[in-house]
Amino acid sequence: MYSILLLASFSFSLGIFATTPAEEYPTAEISNDLIKISLYLPDHEKGYYRGTRFDWSGVISQVTYKGHTYFGEWKNSHDPTVHDDIVGPVEEFRTDGTALGYKEAKPGEKFVKIGVGLLEKPDEANYNFAKSYKIIKPGTWSVKKDKDWIEFRQDFSDENGWEYTYIKEIRITKDSPEFTINHSLKNTGTKPIDTSQYNHNFFIMDNDPIGKNYVLKFPFEVKIMRDLKGTMSSEGKELVFNKDLDEGESLFTELEGFGKTAKDHEIIIENKKTKSGVKIVGDRPLFQFFFWTVKTTVCPEPYIDLKLEPGEKAKWKTTYLFY
Repeated sequence: MYSILLLASFSFSLGIFATTPAEEYPTAEISNDLIKISLYLPDHEKGYYRGTRFDWSGVISQVTYKGHTYFGEWKNSHDPTVHDDIVGPVEEFRTDGTALGYKEAKPGEKFVKIGVGLLEKPDEANYNFAKSYKIIKPGTWSVKKDKDWIEFRQDFSDENGWEYTYIKEIRITKDSPEFTINHSLKNTGTKPIDTSQYNHNFFIMDNDPIGKNYVLKFPFEVKIMRDLKGTMSSEGKELVFNKDLDEGESLFTELEGFGKTAKDHEIIIENKKTKSGVKIVGDRPLFQFFFWTVKTTVCPEPYIDLKLEPGEKAKWKTTYLFY
């Protein structure tokens, strides 16, 4: 399923629930002696995540820096095939809210989820990201690794003309508590690829439940587009929690106010109690921005837009600086 060079295994799982032993799944670790990053590896038989929503590569289970932790299990059970049974910075590709070829496919025919593989369309009215679709052919992954970086590559081909090479590299910056996620997507098929991509960013800092201790900061005047029942509010360029979240409470909204350049693709998340934080910077303009949170995780979800004609290649990166 995958090949691994210079692979170091690691067993680590933190969070409020922390019920899933990491040793059950293929894992890796990279470090620069300042920060340590623990990851789950893609594997269609034994992988920690085998769902059909998120890209299987680069699933970060934990980042540690100066005794602080930034991610962790946010559910009290784990099923590798469930769409959101996942952790850390994880990414998804969507084509007009669905996936490549989904709208053209008839029930029983195939469509493509980048970072997952070839799926079967059931007899249904609409695509449902929360559904577990039948995987006809999982994408083949190769993995290369050194002390402070890891690279995932998926080469995918389909008889219907959907073909691509997708590469994701996570590289820690030398002498800094920072890493970049470097992406490359090349359209090697005969059909254009029109897709968006976002990171769900399942954060929970120092295992501290989500609420008044957290604040999110942006370079633009942030606008909340749905009624959050007074639990959260926008204060200029900040999103603040007015109370601690209750068990089972869930908040979701679109965010607006960003412009058309990459300078607005920046998010800061801070925990005022534990004095921990992260700054996230993307190098492409925002296409959409969603936000979701429950008591066990806070998730800013920035989207970018990608359009590739046959033969074209796109590169983009996101930088995470921890403090």
